[in-house]
Amino acid sequence: MMEISFFLESLIKILFLVLVVLLPLVSFLGVMLERKLSAWIQNRHGPNRIGPFGLLQVIADIPKLFFKENIVPAAANRFVHSLGPLISLTIGFSLFAVIPFGDVLPITIDGVVHNIRLQIADVNIGILYILALSSLAVYGITLSGWASNNKYSLLGGIRSSAQMISYELSLGLSIVAVVMINNTLQLDDIVKAQSGYYLFGFLPNWNIFIQPLGFIIFFIALFAETNRLPFDLPEAEPELVAGYHTEYTGMKFGMFMLSEYLAMFSAASLITTFYLGGYQIPYIETLNFSPLTVSLLQVGSFFIKFSSIVLFFIVVRWSMPRFRYDQLMNLGWKVMLPLSLLNIAVTGFFILKPLHTWFN
Repeated sequence: MMEISFFLESLIKILFLVLVVLLPLVSFLGVMLERKLSAWIQNRHGPNRIGPFGLLQVIADIPKLFFKENIVPAAANRFVHSLGPLISLTIGFSLFAVIPFGDVLPITIDGVVHNIRLQIADVNIGILYILALSSLAVYGITLSGWASNNKYSLLGGIRSSAQMISYELSLGLSIVAVVMINNTLQLDDIVKAQSGYYLFGFLPNWNIFIQPLGFIIFFIALFAETNRLPFDLPEAEPELVAGYHTEYTGMKFGMFMLSEYLAMFSAASLITTFYLGGYQIPYIETLNFSPLTVSLLQVGSFFIKFSSIVLFFIVVRWSMPRFRYDQLMNLGWKVMLPLSLLNIAVTGFFILKPLHTWFN
């Protein structure tokens, strides 16, 4: 039975890996969603030529990128020029390995129930894994800017490294407060710690209600980490043509675009996991659902929260203007960093003297 259980768990995780491999398709669908939503915000039609309502535009874009000529500037470092987008893409995929999409999936074989974890890798230092990978993401962009031997690309790479380093401090410190409250580095344990209820048994025990300031800091820092408006200074078109991917064409450019959407998806997954209860569903314990139904509802709950965050990312991109570079740096160092340190101090105070002891 142990062999069957191991086989099933391996099979489920392979299926998850297949889904990760299929994430490019999801990302291209994300591109389509963004095109349609941006057209709606700007009161225009958007893609409407290929397929019904232009929904097959993505199918035309994929082969277009594959068959475009791969141009490398004569004075560029060819190896590093090709390595840059590969680094960004690999990191975008790798972040999903530790995200828990659900608790366990019960599968019955020959009368024996096998519980399959809905997480590719339950790493006991999952938060450190995420912080390490997010720190490495800057190398893909910076190396691409340097290797292109183009002044606009280089300036975009330098801006990106400065921006990501500035906001990673606030990002990491906001996660420190979550670790202090939940007392664990495992992402699945953080999700399970958000079960139950808060404030007289009414609100779910999600970290967004316990850590509202930390949530705001984390959210803004992730916007800066994903290089999306209003924080897309590394590829500001009026100043830097296209920033660090000015000299990229064909599928290398497509890899950068894909990594940008993967970064947005992983950011939405992290927000859902750390602050929105992950796959937790409030009051579901009052309903007499089977374990299998609960597991499927948990996965659906995760993706509903995840999709809401992705939609918010898209709406913000097409609704807000770009920051000036000095405003970007001032926000990161003079506002976000002090607030994140204050949040840790306040969190420590409430851990030493919880709210419920104030009235005793």
